[in-house]
Amino acid sequence: MIAKSRNLQGLDIVSSSNAVVGFFYQKQNDIVYYFQLRRLNRELLLENARLNNEVASKRYIDTFSNSIAKIPVLPLRDTSAVAQQTPDAPDSLIKKVGKPVIVRYSEYNYIPARVLKNSISNDKVNYITLNRGSKDGIKNDMAVVTGNGIVGRIANVSENYATAVSVLSDRKVSVRLGDGTSGFIYWVPGNPSIVNMDRIPIMQPVKRGDSIFSTSDSYFPVNIFIGRVSKIDTMKASNNKRLSIKLSTNFRNLQYVYVVDDGMAAERKSLERKQILEEKK
Repeated sequence: MIAKSRNLQGLDIVSSSNAVVGFFYQKQNDIVYYFQLRRLNRELLLENARLNNEVASKRYIDTFSNSIAKIPVLPLRDTSAVAQQTPDAPDSLIKKVGKPVIVRYSEYNYIPARVLKNSISNDKVNYITLNRGSKDGIKNDMAVVTGNGIVGRIANVSENYATAVSVLSDRKVSVRLGDGTSGFIYWVPGNPSIVNMDRIPIMQPVKRGDSIFSTSDSYFPVNIFIGRVSKIDTMKASNNKRLSIKLSTNFRNLQYVYVVDDGMAAERKSLERKQILEEKK
């Protein structure tokens, strides 16, 4: 009655009522949003996997010409001779190289997975348990990465689960500096954010903050960002440097990852094994 009969008091009452109602609506929305976080995270993970697959389909290719070898090697000024020997070729020498051919050297497929267990303090083997298995296409030796960097490789697979050895235990990870200098990283038990890289020539120009990337010799996709140089120690006895690298992956808070399936890896490994066997003969 007061709200209807007195304008000033009525405005105060309506304003207070709206504030109370708005408060409870906000709390209701917060509760609903909390219980939807899992679904939202899953949708974001699937969307990121789709984007990663799209980028990978265009990133790991080269373009070559399939007819460049058919063109006679002649001085550039003698264009008439080229035209006589290849009468069906275009007039421009630039166009004579033929249509480009796309050559794919990797075929990556990113499979999203959730981390069920993660060990970071074991002196020998640190592993990660994932909620994906063979029925999801997971196989041994597949790479495991995050949106920020590398994680490890698949070691064992069951129908519904898989375990991966993290880079905190694996000494087979080949990496490179920005200038192309390559080596292997290894972890010293202690800080799960730091790995080391040895045998860098003492004359090699390296500074703190330099980026480290994966190479084609590792099981990770090439040129995956790994981390940055955080410390440089000079080993005068061996004339080398030891680099401490701060990983871009936060192993203390690892919740979601991507398992990377390279559809062309089996063919390449089979050929390389064959070459090794022939060299041993």
